[in-house]
Amino acid sequence: MTADRFSSPLWRDRALAASAVRRMEALAAEAASRSGGQLNFMEVCGTHTMAIAASGMRRLFPKGLRMLSGPGCPVCVTSQGDIDGVLALAAVPGAVIATFGDMMKVKGSGGLDLHSMRERGSDVRVVYSPLDAVELAAAEPSRQVIFVGVGFETTAPVVAAAVARAAKAGLRNFSSTAFFKLVPPALEMLLSDPSNKISGFMLPGHVSSVIGLEPYLFVARKYRVPCVVAGFEPLDILAAVNMLLEQVISGRPEVQDEYFRAVPAAGNPAALKLMREVFSVRDADWRAIGRVKDTGLGFSRAYARFDALKRFGIPRKAAPEPKGCLCGRILLGKAQPPDCRLFGKACTPSNAVGPCMVSSEGACAAWFKYGA
Repeated sequence: MTADRFSSPLWRDRALAASAVRRMEALAAEAASRSGGQLNFMEVCGTHTMAIAASGMRRLFPKGLRMLSGPGCPVCVTSQGDIDGVLALAAVPGAVIATFGDMMKVKGSGGLDLHSMRERGSDVRVVYSPLDAVELAAAEPSRQVIFVGVGFETTAPVVAAAVARAAKAGLRNFSSTAFFKLVPPALEMLLSDPSNKISGFMLPGHVSSVIGLEPYLFVARKYRVPCVVAGFEPLDILAAVNMLLEQVISGRPEVQDEYFRAVPAAGNPAALKLMREVFSVRDADWRAIGRVKDTGLGFSRAYARFDALKRFGIPRKAAPEPKGCLCGRILLGKAQPPDCRLFGKACTPSNAVGPCMVSSEGACAAWFKYGA
């Protein structure tokens, strides 16, 4: 095993990494002999996808073990119709759009994005926290400030805290979108499709730090698929892969916590309480998948007045995917970025067609920057 296999500075302990890879190779060989076929592990989280690519780890996986990117990139799973809704909000006269930077270059069905809307005169500002948007609303009471809320259970409690603060302060000029998705129902969606051949899930550490382990138990019990909650260091990821392989070999799927130093089994009760107060479970629109029952969050009745789409009368409509874009299939683990005929040609980070190339957590962006 040559040193250049661990040339990335992300490998903090190369000797330990080499030992973990040797163990992975041995476990993968035994698992393959027991399972009798290709092993497909899915990293649900976009941060894992980027860490795997940046560390060069994909080249370390033995033949017969493949990592698939899943629907864990917040920007990537936001539907084309919801992106159109954000752009419609940016066109509201006098409104201020506050957003995370990843949303700036996601194109709507008409070819525009928030960056181009700003060039056309819309007031679009990049913020680092939803609470920054609340402070902006308090500082500019004559302006309607709209925060673009997207993401999973990691982001939802933070946006809930911002909405609760705005409510407590009596701010009438703050609102938000609620394009939130839920990870456990997404796993159910994947596993209920018989065409998906997933041998195990590497689960997101930051989402799990909020929701804990219990919401994943159905994956192991109902579908007999191994699960490991993983941290984001390369060694965390290798350890999680080895734990998944050990479960395959034992034939006893369970939910294990590799990232125990940050993920308590019960999650974060305070964050869950706040999230459930401000939001309620709703049907959600997923990119290239459509509307899926009970897979997202919308505003609860008590906080419905903060729903930006309702406040400004913006209807939620379905919209077609960019022509030729395989982002939806990539999110389902049914395709990899190089399978797309647009990848690296018509679609690049500087001229992205789909959100998988836009987001810093997108699979296409990771493959383009770091290669296979």
